[in-house]
Amino acid sequence: MRPHVRRWPSGSLALCALLAGGTSACASDQEIQSPSPLSASVPIDYPLDLWDRGIEGSSILKVRVTDVGEVDSVVVIESSGYPAFDSSAVRGARTLKFIPARQGDKRIEVWAHVPVHFSKKPRP
Repeated sequence: MRPHVRRWPSGSLALCALLAGGTSACASDQEIQSPSPLSASVPIDYPLDLWDRGIEGSSILKVRVTDVGEVDSVVVIESSGYPAFDSSAVRGARTLKFIPARQGDKRIEVWAHVPVHFSKKPRP
């Protein structure tokens, strides 16, 4: 998925596949269908200072996607090593919208892992 990068169109950010984590719903024998982003455009800014210095990195976030597809919590579970990347990833993740996860015919709240990659190289 190729996200939108504001101000620096020659670079790229990648919001990769989601991996559903535990749910707050009761356990059941029915398989859980993971949430999926509503848009390929991701509102995450590449920090200008890191862009100018040619620094790239990745942050892995854990987001809680509600049963209506909104993000209500974001936690950095693997830091890029650069607070500016991590902060930008968290700010952008808070604005994401999803098709909610499902268990059978019921929408459920889940935690999902969201890797965010900051790269100056154009994506293929």
